[in-house]
Amino acid sequence: MSLYDDLNHRDRQDPRHGYEPYADGATRPPDGAPLREGAALPDGGAPALVIRRAPRAPRAPRAAVLFLHGGRADSRMRARPWQLAALRMQPFVRSVAAALPDDDVLLAEVRYRFRGWNGAAADPLRDTRHALRALRHRAGDVPVILVGHSMGGRAALGAADAPEVTGVVALAPWCPDGEPAGHLGDTDVVVLHGDRDRITDPDASAAFVDRARSAGAHAVHVRVEGGDHAMLRRAPHWHRTATTTVLDLLSAEGRAG
Repeated sequence: MSLYDDLNHRDRQDPRHGYEPYADGATRPPDGAPLREGAALPDGGAPALVIRRAPRAPRAPRAAVLFLHGGRADSRMRARPWQLAALRMQPFVRSVAAALPDDDVLLAEVRYRFRGWNGAAADPLRDTRHALRALRHRAGDVPVILVGHSMGGRAALGAADAPEVTGVVALAPWCPDGEPAGHLGDTDVVVLHGDRDRITDPDASAAFVDRARSAGAHAVHVRVEGGDHAMLRRAPHWHRTATTTVLDLLSAEGRAG
């Protein structure tokens, strides 16, 4: 049994991880706040676009980087910013912010409604598409780089058909067999995957990159020697390589513009 399967099994077996149905079909998260699938969160985010850094007025951003954390294969548990999957992305946000020479690149994160992908519902992908629309409303038609880990990597790759997405950095992405890649077109795709990953398959992500290349994407697959799924082994290398890749993609956009 894989760790994804084990987490899913515990999610189904532990009633604290489930939602109690209302008579009208709504669901109740563990903290008691009602939440319908696909509905807005109580604070108005459906899903929330969390801005981490934005240019000071009156400057407008020249580009944006949107970060997507990981999760589970199946879970209707509410996603929270203090969960480990979300916290794993914070060093990457800080590293990219510190490496940018000025503040004309907007940095933001997607806050998912649920912790899981949830089969055909593909909830994180739906959330990412909503976040991209919110980002477009906030920043205008600027190029966007998506940086996603694990389940977030899958969502980032799936959302790369949006016209404003020019590049994707996928960290140990979850790439099931046969995951579509034909929509990537001429998108720049960089996949980093540790060779000691026991959660998501580095060979599967390499196969995805091959399919992306066949579809016309500028795609590369980089194996992180000794790297694990949580990106804790060789963490500085993960942060440095991901940050350098984001800067390269942003520079390419600047040259193209």
